[in-house]
Amino acid sequence: MPIVELHGIRTRYETVGAGPPLLMFSPGGFDSSLENWTQLGRYRRLGFVEALSPHYTCIVFDRRESGASGSRLERLSWAKYVAQAVALLDHLGIASTHTMGGCVGCSSAALLAIADPVRVRSMVLFSPAGGVTYRMRQQERFTAHLGFVATAGLAAVVELARSTTAGFSTDPRVGPWAAVLRGDDAFAAAYAEFDPTRYAWLVSGSARLLFDRDTVPGPEPEDLLTLDVPALIVPGEDTSHTRSAARYLQECLPNNEYWDVPVAEQTPEASTARVLEFLGRQ
Repeated sequence: MPIVELHGIRTRYETVGAGPPLLMFSPGGFDSSLENWTQLGRYRRLGFVEALSPHYTCIVFDRRESGASGSRLERLSWAKYVAQAVALLDHLGIASTHTMGGCVGCSSAALLAIADPVRVRSMVLFSPAGGVTYRMRQQERFTAHLGFVATAGLAAVVELARSTTAGFSTDPRVGPWAAVLRGDDAFAAAYAEFDPTRYAWLVSGSARLLFDRDTVPGPEPEDLLTLDVPALIVPGEDTSHTRSAARYLQECLPNNEYWDVPVAEQTPEASTARVLEFLGRQ
């Protein structure tokens, strides 16, 4: 798969299919690799890339700190995730695109539309992540990681990350940079020698910046309320993808279609048909 350096950060991506571009923000939280569209949980069964690629050029990529993409040791933010996506579109010479987000990818899709509404033709927000339990669980991961660092040190994080395939969402001890620690020797060496106090500031600051609300993290409601980009919202129904998160987007986005269907009825056939019908009208 192609790998390109975007603003100094290695990014792995793939384009699949033919037709108008569709930039796809991967599900999977801090393990948002492009394979998640075909291998993770219900997305494996839904098969969106295979189903949509005959009609659209599906652009999938590893979010920074995920898969084979790189990183910098800095405070993480939604703005940095969006900057990576914008740089990828620039690299590919794409001036206008549909977007689709799964899970936490919905936050990035909405924020891209807010940052550059002229560039985004429409967005599919599938099973948006959010809710009280989701926010608490994310912040607990950061706290657990800092506890391990305080006890064992940063070099131990590197050793642990390289001894397992678990990501931050599965084992908080490995931290949000686990994938990069495994694949980048220079980054891992610098990480092990980083000042622990400054590291704690970066981690605690990232947690506060990324997960500061009990609904869909990232976009401000006032920005959503003034966004005219058409959106299809498809709700989830578990503690990380709450109905309240999807309803919040419905309340805030003025130009939306809400597919009010239980997850059990969101079959591959029905979901693909609904997404294609929506995109075809934009």
